[in-house]
Amino acid sequence: MPQRRSHVSPSAAQSELAEALTALREGIEAPVEFPPEAVAEAEAASAPTPELDLRDVPFATLDPLGSKDLDQAFHLERAGSGYQVRYAIADVPGFVTPGGAVDAQARLRGQTLYLADGSIPLHPRVLSEDRASLLPDAERPALVWTFTLDAEGSKTDFRLERALIRSRAQLDYVSAQASVDRDGDHHLPLLREIGELRRVQEAERGGASLNLPDEEVVQRADGRYDIERRHPLAVEDWNAQLSLLTGMAAAELMIDAKVGVLRTMPQPDEQAFARFRRQTEALGRPWKDGRYGEYLRALDKNDPLTLPVLEAAASLFRGAGYVTFDGRLPDGDLEQAAIGAPYAHATAPLRRLVDRWSLAICEAVSQGRPAPDWARDSLAELPSLMQESAQRASRLNAETLNRVEAALLQPLVGTRIDATVIELRGEDRAAVQIAEPAVTATAPVPEDAELGSHVRLHLIAVDIAHGEVEFAA
Repeated sequence: MPQRRSHVSPSAAQSELAEALTALREGIEAPVEFPPEAVAEAEAASAPTPELDLRDVPFATLDPLGSKDLDQAFHLERAGSGYQVRYAIADVPGFVTPGGAVDAQARLRGQTLYLADGSIPLHPRVLSEDRASLLPDAERPALVWTFTLDAEGSKTDFRLERALIRSRAQLDYVSAQASVDRDGDHHLPLLREIGELRRVQEAERGGASLNLPDEEVVQRADGRYDIERRHPLAVEDWNAQLSLLTGMAAAELMIDAKVGVLRTMPQPDEQAFARFRRQTEALGRPWKDGRYGEYLRALDKNDPLTLPVLEAAASLFRGAGYVTFDGRLPDGDLEQAAIGAPYAHATAPLRRLVDRWSLAICEAVSQGRPAPDWARDSLAELPSLMQESAQRASRLNAETLNRVEAALLQPLVGTRIDATVIELRGEDRAAVQIAEPAVTATAPVPEDAELGSHVRLHLIAVDIAHGEVEFAA
């Protein structure tokens, strides 16, 4: 599906939006600036130099254009009838001193927050965007996972070790996809080959990917704010498969050692499945048989009803959380249901707090050492820290979108707008998708409105400062 972009033009609405976003940033209930002691500690920090030297291996990174906090780099090659996958992760555990000022700030933040006009990083930028980041043509210590895959893409062996690496190329998703499409980049043919094999593996173990369109507020060079909505590119999915492979291996190591932290999500219950089936039938795209992951993978991205189907499917992907353990495994199912296997967050330590624990434990266990005391002593704190940070990030993202969407709609106050119902919310209200400008909103709808039906709304008022929009049916 092509990318859709709406923008707020320079105007009174633009000025009011800028003020609203500034107020939102200033009102965040989280630390924004780092105290001097944390900055000084980050500037002086250095990770141990690994004995293993992999600087001759031509690693590459793949991220959104302009990214500086580069957590992962990959190198892929054939190995007999199968493949060898090297996946290097920034050695944040080597840079951050447990109990130090940087560690304390990271625990307060939980994750990097992304705003319309920048970000609030998990670590001081001298670490996250410079010294620990896997920037191109720079020597960096890294935690390198090496996987052996067979001809079908199944993992047959793996190891984790510290190594010195040098990334050779910083690739971005859009140009990488264009390069793959014209067979023009030597880094990427194997990424597609392995990524597609791993997608088959995902289907066979019952995994499912929701793949809702990305929705992001961006600020252009001329000061205007845009909402960009697009479906993830194929190259993003292939890259994500490498991360999933790593997260499952990390879970395997920690489960075997009976110490660690897993990302879990329960299987949807029968009530959720029944509701989703009714919703797909109402949309004229019925899920009749097979696993729900197979159904979602088969949806046509160019079908205008795919978005409402995916929005409805979101009810199947609820209840994700973290579970920690030390000495014995927790009761219950340890799987992340959408992945179809036990899974751990272990590939984004520059941007997510919990990954540092996973990596430190996995590295120690893989080398035959006990998990570090600092990680074990603080394991129990992680679920609440991550839950709090996730709620903060979700709230910030929603409030930012609400304000930008209100500004987009401001010129249309007093007019009638066509929209599509994507989620019913009670007897006479629904989430609706407006095509132009590309806005999702909650609005009153006729009592007989159904999923996928078209409605005409009267835009009565907007409040940019609070991100509120008022419609009448």
